[in-house]
Amino acid sequence: MDNVAKDNTHQPVTIAVAGGTGSGKTTVSNALLDRVGHHNIAYFPHDAYYKELDHLTTEERSEVNFDHPDSLDTELFIKHIKMAQNWQVTERPVYDFTTDRRTEETISVTPQPIILVEGILIFAEPELRKLFDIKIFVDTDSDLRFIRRLQRDIKDRGRTAESVIEQYLQTVRPMHLKFVEPSKRYADLIIPEGGFNMVAIDMVAGRIRSMLATQVDSTSQN
Repeated sequence: MDNVAKDNTHQPVTIAVAGGTGSGKTTVSNALLDRVGHHNIAYFPHDAYYKELDHLTTEERSEVNFDHPDSLDTELFIKHIKMAQNWQVTERPVYDFTTDRRTEETISVTPQPIILVEGILIFAEPELRKLFDIKIFVDTDSDLRFIRRLQRDIKDRGRTAESVIEQYLQTVRPMHLKFVEPSKRYADLIIPEGGFNMVAIDMVAGRIRSMLATQVDSTSQN
């Protein structure tokens, strides 16, 4: 892929937002995108990088533990983040959660001075953690997280309540306790109440805008 023609004397700042399912990390990420400006941020959600499962039957796909790190193509994810850090365009996958398949479409992500990475398991991966300048963990009570996931999966992903509850008990909760909750210790900042914590979101957005202004000032002086 071609390098983007822009000043690359400064490496982009990579900000990571993690948290359990339904914690509000996507809400936090969208709030930062809105406040800082989509045109300033290259956005990489980890859940766009679920592994290709076309070689599996529908029954076999139903047995996949999508809450385990092995279900994600983290190698490609890391490659794309590093490309963005080197001011290169990437082609982000598009994953269809209603069919548990990666589509043939991709989304072109142009490099920006801020890289925003979001995902449940991104702090559980040592090689990913090395890429992050700022690590944010969105912390929300488990009952609220479950209710949000239940509502989302029924409304947006065509799931039944019974299937969501079964998956939550069999894989979501155990994997959260094994991988997600322990990874909170790597966070630089913990945001309680997720997207409802406007004070924390405004503070983070203000810090990002300050970093952008510093980069602009530094570039104009060179």
